[in-house]
Parts: sequence; C-alpha cells; structure tokens
Amino acid sequence: MRFGPEYDPAEHEDDRPTAEPAIRTDLKLIADMIVPGSRVLDVGCGDGALLAHLVHTKGVDGRGIELSMDGVKFCVNHGLSVIQGDADTDLKDYPSDAFDYVILSQTLQAMRAPREVLLDLVRIGKHAVVSLPNFGHWRIRAWLLFMGQMPVTQRLGHQWWNTPNIHLCTITDFVDLCREVGVVIEDTVILDRFDRVRGHGFGGFANFIAEQAVFLLRRG
Repeated sequence: MRFGPEYDPAEHEDDRPTAEPAIRTDLKLIADMIVPGSRVLDVGCGDGALLAHLVHTKGVDGRGIELSMDGVKFCVNHGLSVIQGDADTDLKDYPSDAFDYVILSQTLQAMRAPREVLLDLVRIGKHAVVSLPNFGHWRIRAWLLFMGQMPVTQRLGHQWWNTPNIHLCTITDFVDLCREVGVVIEDTVILDRFDRVRGHGFGGFANFIAEQAVFLLRRG
C-alpha cells in the first residue's frame, strides 16, 4: 500500500516549486479550508503538490508523511519537510493537538483501519480535512446493477484484484462513522466527475450525485 497519487519520478524530473503551484480542484478546495499560518500535517502527501501549495500561498508550517520513499525523496529535494511513514501504524506516535490541521486526501479507503486513522486525525489536529471517493455515486450504482462487476472509473481506476482501496465507502457511510465516533463535520464540499463543485453538505442527493467529497472535521 502507498499513499497519495501514483508517483513516477520520471514524470517530475523537471518540476520545480513555483509561487503558485498548479494543483487539482479537490486539493485546491482542501487548501481553501486551511487558515494561513497554520501548522499542517499532510498524511500521504505523495509528490507534495498540496503541501507546496500551502507553504507558498498560505504560509503554513507544513509537514508531510509519505509511505513511498520515492515520494519522500522528491518532496525533500524540493524543500518540503516530509518523512517516510505509514498512517496505519505511525500516527499513534504523534502527540495530541500537535497541528492545527491534519489532511488525508483520497487515502482513507486504502487504510487497513480507517476508523482508528480517523480518530488519530482529529486527535493530532485541532481540525482534520478528509477527501474520499464516493462509492454511492449513481454511475457506480448503475455499473453494479447492469454489469454485475466491481466498477472501474477515473477515480477508482484499479481492478478488484489489484486495488489499494480496501475499504471503499459512500458519503453516507462516512457521515455515519463520524457520528458513531463523535467527530463533528463542520463543512462538506461535494464534486461531480468533472471536479465541479455541486454544493455543500451531505444531505439530500449528495450521496447520489457526488463522485467525491471533502470534509472539514473536528473532535466533538
């Protein structure tokens, strides 16, 4: 298992951090939730795109943890404070309230123990920001209904036998888990398959129309 987006050093060999790094829409939405000057831990930071963006545009004290050594080396070579680590086993070693925000982007579904990871996120940070693909999206429901197979989509691009996503969930599943463990959802942004924001909140048709969601969380 590895964190963050698929990483290929050859694709990044000419990359350099810029004053305003270009990042995906979902990462930009996460960045918009972060207060300037905050202490931030990006868990599964991949190539450091979000972390670099936060450092350059928000002036955060940013740290990262990444399982892939290639990813760690790339981040460090570009001036980011990133260490190698596994969220499933290493988050327990971080002290409580060590950061203002802890970020976990598109990774919770790949955790062996997502409930425990979620609790660690809100323990380590005063706030946590979690983004995840929504297995309740209408296209996935239709694929299962008409094809009778595990769906392969742009965001869930693996076959069932080689996917790192071992705990896929719907928006409703995640909301229920937060309620069960006493985590407060302060904001939710839902996006469609074209990364367009379709609204805020998890009620109504959010679980049907959202391909992914970004949650701002805190301890109850």
